[in-house]
Amino acid sequence: EQIEALQANICQLKAQRKITPRHIKIQDLPENERFHKLANLSKHFLDTIKIIAYRAESAMVNIVREFLPKPDQARAILRALYATEADLLPDYLNKTLTVRLHHSARVHTDEIIAKLCEEINATKTFFPRSGLRLIFKLGSS
Repeated sequence: EQIEALQANICQLKAQRKITPRHIKIQDLPENERFHKLANLSKHFLDTIKIIAYRAESAMVNIVREFLPKPDQARAILRALYATEADLLPDYLNKTLTVRLHHSARVHTDEIIAKLCEEINATKTFFPRSGLRLIFKLGSS
């Protein structure tokens, strides 16, 4: 009897769900729950971050292109690199933060990424607010 009562309740709830509108117009929302346009300052800030990220990616593309037989593959290799997992290994005694990248599926790509790591390591960049120098490595080495 309890099972039948629960199944009847499920049928009622399913019927209510079917008549519930799937989309709500913004004008139907209460005033305090409506979406508001981003302020211009927020938009400018986000646009600035996007420009900085694009310029950094373009600089990396220029480095990677030197080692590729087909320069148009550079962005694809970097996109794959951005999706790759990495281990973060802080060493407070030596004041370094090692970013150990995992190997890719292709040896040629690994060689290119290793050269990119060398170029980035040559800049001796510090991780913000930590005092730790970034070191990029490929694999377990």
